[in-house]
Amino acid sequence: MQYRPHEYQVYAKDFIKAHPVAAVLLDMGLGKTSICLTALEELLRDEFEIRRILVVAPLRVARDTWPDEIRKWDHLNGLSFSVAVGTEAERLEALRKKADICIINRENVQWLIEKSGIRFDFDTLVLDELSSFKNHQTKRFKSLMKVRHQVKRVIGLTGTPSSNGLMDLWAEYRLLDMGERLGRYLTRYRLQYFQPDKRNGQVVFSYKPLPGAEDAIYQRIGDITISMRSTDFLKMPEKLVSDYVVHLSDSEMKAYKDMRDNLILENKEITASNSGILAGKLSQMANGAVYGDEGDVVQIHSRKLDALEDIIESASGKSLLLAYWFRHDKDRITEKLRSLGVEFRDLDSTQSIRMWNRGELQVGLIHPASAGHGLNLQEGGSTIVWYGLTWSLELYQQTNARLWRQGQRSGTVVIQHIVTKGTIDERILKVLQSKERVQDSLIEAVKAELGGVHEN
Repeated sequence: MQYRPHEYQVYAKDFIKAHPVAAVLLDMGLGKTSICLTALEELLRDEFEIRRILVVAPLRVARDTWPDEIRKWDHLNGLSFSVAVGTEAERLEALRKKADICIINRENVQWLIEKSGIRFDFDTLVLDELSSFKNHQTKRFKSLMKVRHQVKRVIGLTGTPSSNGLMDLWAEYRLLDMGERLGRYLTRYRLQYFQPDKRNGQVVFSYKPLPGAEDAIYQRIGDITISMRSTDFLKMPEKLVSDYVVHLSDSEMKAYKDMRDNLILENKEITASNSGILAGKLSQMANGAVYGDEGDVVQIHSRKLDALEDIIESASGKSLLLAYWFRHDKDRITEKLRSLGVEFRDLDSTQSIRMWNRGELQVGLIHPASAGHGLNLQEGGSTIVWYGLTWSLELYQQTNARLWRQGQRSGTVVIQHIVTKGTIDERILKVLQSKERVQDSLIEAVKAELGGVHEN
């Protein structure tokens, strides 16, 4: 297929080429993979500035999206690539190929650098979903830092750089510029830009930005950062967000409140030792079942399953993308779909994704943590139903962007949450909305405006 880039895509491509260190914060659906590949192709073939490229991406994005994009566009046909996923033998075979681009999933980064025995000879590094490296204590982060000095070009791609707040940015930019802009140490970054928020005596649970800190941080990173919103440059489909509210019976609500108030569900061996576990328990209960202390599943209600049946019926055969969170949710959903005679698949393989995009499935099951990034699912449907919610803004936005993106054939994308009234579901929605405001501040602060672009 011939590549006819939008003006904003040309600008973003040129920005990557002009900046040896580039943070490319492109909203979902703007085509960041093709933009990045075009820049790499020109740097490799036309300008001879780079020699070998390592792309680190989520598993399914590494396995499917990057290879598909290279094969898709005519101007990229000259690029050779290998995909280092699968068994160790398969990964080693891919790494030994003399390819321009080696694509590996982020879970195998430590293996590549510390255990594979393959010399790290990449001069260009692409981090697809830079937000995957927001935790400096992970093995993948530490491993990459060991070889970061060997890389002369690094490109960070993401649509959600600070999904949980500005604290996320330190590790991401530490990996990009080795601490030049936000400092080499997290403690100093925290002292300079934040103050304790929630605490218990000397124990600090969270931090909030000092007055003026957000602008100061954006000023520091602005010279290597480009940010664009899909709604600024694309004619995006209309997005309709709605809640399908279900109500618990008195006895079901009593069981829920007993757990919330007393950390125990009467007559069941279920406990919550801390607030994090309790939040998980309450989310499970809002969905209809909860894991007991022995790993058994205690059924609470079927309100969301009933709502799902209603939604499927009202869809009149239209395909639905269904997001779930807990394993027992998936088990009960699967049982329900089978009883209804609905054609469905887990969208966890190349084959099932192709079936979805060909319109062969009435329901596609998706887990945000494993399939929220990079997958192109917009050809198969325009409605996503959240059976259970996630606290992660990043996963929430990225999962919605599987349908609400460029290339969506429908004029309207529907995002529907099944929400249990009077439960933690309502709180999760509010938290996602408040986090989105922090995210929006960053995007707006470094947004590139075509025709009036300036660098801080």
